[in-house]
Amino acid sequence: MNNDARSTIGLLDLARSLPGMTTQLPGMARNAIHMLVESDSQASIGLFFQRAAAKHPDRPFLRFEGREYRWGEANSEVNRYAAVLSERGVKRGDVVGILMANRPEALFTVLAVVKLGATAGLLNHNQRDTVLQHSFGLLDSALDVIGEECAEALDTLAELRPGVLWSKDLAEAARTANDANPPVCEQIRAHERAYLIFTSGTTGLPKASVMTHLRWTKSMAGIGGLGVRLNGGDTLYCCLPLYHNNALTVALSSVIAGGATLALGRKFSASRFWEEAIASQATAFIYIGELCRYLLNQPARRTDRQHRVRLAVGNGLRPEIWDEFRNRFGIKRIVEFYGASEGNVAFINAFSLDRTAGFTPLAFAVVEYDDATGKAKRAADGKLRRVRTGDVGLLLAKVTKSSPFDGYTDSAATESKLVRDGFTTGDCWFDTGDLVRKQGWGHIAFVDRLGDTFRWKGENVATTQVEGAFDGIDAVVQAVVYGVQVPGADGKAGMAAITLAPDAVFDGKVAAKTLYDRLPGYAVPLFIRVVPELEQTSTFKSRKVELRDQGYTADDNSTLYVLSGRAEGYVPFYDGYIEEVAAGQAPRN
Repeated sequence: MNNDARSTIGLLDLARSLPGMTTQLPGMARNAIHMLVESDSQASIGLFFQRAAAKHPDRPFLRFEGREYRWGEANSEVNRYAAVLSERGVKRGDVVGILMANRPEALFTVLAVVKLGATAGLLNHNQRDTVLQHSFGLLDSALDVIGEECAEALDTLAELRPGVLWSKDLAEAARTANDANPPVCEQIRAHERAYLIFTSGTTGLPKASVMTHLRWTKSMAGIGGLGVRLNGGDTLYCCLPLYHNNALTVALSSVIAGGATLALGRKFSASRFWEEAIASQATAFIYIGELCRYLLNQPARRTDRQHRVRLAVGNGLRPEIWDEFRNRFGIKRIVEFYGASEGNVAFINAFSLDRTAGFTPLAFAVVEYDDATGKAKRAADGKLRRVRTGDVGLLLAKVTKSSPFDGYTDSAATESKLVRDGFTTGDCWFDTGDLVRKQGWGHIAFVDRLGDTFRWKGENVATTQVEGAFDGIDAVVQAVVYGVQVPGADGKAGMAAITLAPDAVFDGKVAAKTLYDRLPGYAVPLFIRVVPELEQTSTFKSRKVELRDQGYTADDNSTLYVLSGRAEGYVPFYDGYIEEVAAGQAPRN
């Protein structure tokens, strides 16, 4: 079994996938036309939603914990919510903050806001205190809709929020409100803002990225229509938070594009995942980050194969567990994609190939980068240089009228992500900050975040590759890898924080042998910290900042090991080890 992302993709690979796509070509063609939508087109999320509701009003649209809403019923409910919000003064161009956990009322509120031409500011209900206050400040909202389940989060704020509308009061007022489609919905232009989505905050305070109706529409056409390809009999299960783009853009747009059903989960549970997928009649689900790994770490159950799921769509499924995940749970199609909340490009595995983030028809470049600055490298003539097919480089996406970079609410942060005059005078590119492998035929494979990649012994070390190597150690449940500074040594040495299976014991010799077998010598971490648990964001991204800051400083809650050498393996940290590393005396290979 090949555990790596494929280096290249050829014409023969694409040709093999075409027979399985023939029956879906008409639907793909219908959705592809939306790729041609321009910034001034009358196109919006609410408009696509209400058109789909008019087309099949009696088809199930939403399932949640035993309750089912038909498309027509849901559209009427959304319209009543919109009528109440309009009476409260919400108008086109306003921002409405939404702080709610996953439930139907949260989705109805979002759809009501965008139907009015306002912007839904999706707040992370896990945030507290100064971070939540910061997020509210970025929204500058005209009104905030707060779920009762989030009252405790609101209580942590130093200042009371003006203009709060509690979700239960909104729902109560909507019972007798007008259920007609708001006229403004058909007037909204594609370039207008739809959502403000907050970055995960793995480093520093979150930023609010802009999602326009234009980018959402292109996602519906590209990811939903050409990649996921749901039909009216499909149900997509989503237990990801509604404040995240994977839920409100990828999952929702795929459901709308296919006239399918969305099954909403309150939150992700590894132990109950397949039971909930079965109960909701799911034929597809959306994943992110480590969700698939968490499912694989669960003990085998009958439900692993009792479900009807044939398709999984998402990003972050690592190549080393791709085949194991597909085979254990019987998933016929894995539709991996690449995208970012603020990005202007998306890749989608439309051809159902293994271990690739997929294809895009949009203009992009994979270029050489500077290890020291993390920026695109300029040649002597001041221009960028593309890498060869099969090589790794920094991903840039061209900024054009049809593929704009909407940026953040902070204009300085927006400008910092742009690379100008890259190949020709006047061109402009969005710097994704991601290292990818250029696979050919418009395909890429994600390698690492440039900020996570570190350099040791003159070589670049991709943290994702090292984290994947830990999968070969049975005792290890989860691993997070990062680089740490060693005084007197160039670059950064590799360090891993790991959690162990219940009752498992860390064996330093076994760990070293496995890592040396799977990695080049320079990539084997010098330090391993065994911790009780690893903190993550609510979208399963590891929080590395605190771990980097702690480095190899000892504490009472973890056990620190160091690499003595290939034969000796990992041994408990000892005084003098740092000096040995700086002097080139450790590890002994």
